[in-house]
Amino acid sequence: MGKPTGFIEYLREIPVDRPPLERVRDWNEFHHHMEEKKLRTQGARCMDCGIPFCHTGKLISGMAAGCPVHNLIPEWNDLVFRGLWHEALDRLHKTNNFPEFTGRVCPAPCEGSCTLGIISPPVAIKTIECAITDKGWDEGWVTPQTPKNRTGKKVAVIGSGPSGLAAAAQLNQAGHTVTVFERADRAGGLLMYGIPNMKLDKKEVVLRRVKLLEQEGVKFIYNANVGDNVEPQIFLKEYDATILCLGATKPRDLPIEGRNLKGVHFAMEYLTATTKAVLAGNPASSVITGKDKHVVVIGGGDTGTDCVGSSIRLGCKSVIQIEILPKPPLERTNDNPWPEWPKTLKVDYGQEEAAAKQGADPRTYLTTVKKFIGNADGAVKELVTVQIKWDKNDKGQFVPVELPGTEKTIPADLVLLAMGFVGPEQGIMDELKLERDARTNIKAEHEKYTTNLKGIFAAGDCRRGQSLVVWAINEGRGAAREADRFLMGSTDLP
Repeated sequence: MGKPTGFIEYLREIPVDRPPLERVRDWNEFHHHMEEKKLRTQGARCMDCGIPFCHTGKLISGMAAGCPVHNLIPEWNDLVFRGLWHEALDRLHKTNNFPEFTGRVCPAPCEGSCTLGIISPPVAIKTIECAITDKGWDEGWVTPQTPKNRTGKKVAVIGSGPSGLAAAAQLNQAGHTVTVFERADRAGGLLMYGIPNMKLDKKEVVLRRVKLLEQEGVKFIYNANVGDNVEPQIFLKEYDATILCLGATKPRDLPIEGRNLKGVHFAMEYLTATTKAVLAGNPASSVITGKDKHVVVIGGGDTGTDCVGSSIRLGCKSVIQIEILPKPPLERTNDNPWPEWPKTLKVDYGQEEAAAKQGADPRTYLTTVKKFIGNADGAVKELVTVQIKWDKNDKGQFVPVELPGTEKTIPADLVLLAMGFVGPEQGIMDELKLERDARTNIKAEHEKYTTNLKGIFAAGDCRRGQSLVVWAINEGRGAAREADRFLMGSTDLP
């Protein structure tokens, strides 16, 4: 490394966010950019550890440890320190098709596995990654790379989320003719409609990359709902290979009393409606709005945070976030050692904004909802919560147990269910008679991605279950590699 003692000399620094009370007045991205001098200093903190767990990309205790796409992190950290930005971008694109996505929305398991993180705050890897790709776009270094030769093979990709886009990009570069079928009106999957604009700009970031893929030769067909207005059998008849990147979009429900009241929605319904209104230039026109309402978000993950931030921007009266799990510790516990992902308390942008507006973090822990209460018009007006503790049942499994006397009734004019997903929608799998695993995901061996149908591959959340954007990119690239091998007999794709 160019600065062997950088990790001793320099402190970790990341970009400051726009002030919460300022940024909630718009839907623009909330991060400021860091000046180049500071970014180069942060690159110098990479410590030439010799054992860079940051790019291992393994599952440890069920969680990602290191980068799932195996980004060459120490290499581009050093190149940034030396001011060799174009070379850093080349290194970054060797492993990651869309660093402008992961540099914004990835939770950065690489930082959780940074060797420096054992003794000090880890290297600001995510910040540097985002700076590299943004500089590449700003300088005009990211240009269409059209394949020199075409193989004559036709490949279909169903779904344009991160796994579908990665598969399409790789197969197109291999010279195949790629068509992406997307049931929504725009490409991106959850990148488009599941993540709010202030976290990932749709026009300036997502659609910019889609336009580049189109310029490289990838064809997109929108409003193409396979099994509805697109016959699934055409993929067996008209294409040499098909990659299923359907996502895991079936949400986890909360089947309690009052669930069918008006005003109780799945989080993705809300976020999709909000993003469509933002893209139309009128956020207030969203068909689901929390304006002047008491909003309750049930679920404590990233999607719940996005619902909190969106509700505040739409002018809610109040927002509460209910989490059934206990409050995480401030520091790693003994059963959560490095290089595992640190299960520690994090205050994300939505909680920070809610605290600035309401005076306190909106989250309440070890709490569940017992029932929804409606008004005379059949709309939700309140809900009943109860505190819980986690105890083992007869099988040794941890289960929630209600604490007597802790029931509480709170106002709720809009309830958003953000409790994750339980698997992919089953329609196309039924029609194609695809084999499934015990969790209803498409059965396809990891690193092979082959289903029980010849020439049909599966990648991303529909194969592995709900996961990170960076895992989806990893799987899309892997499925493209195996599809190319199937089509050509061998492959040069990484």
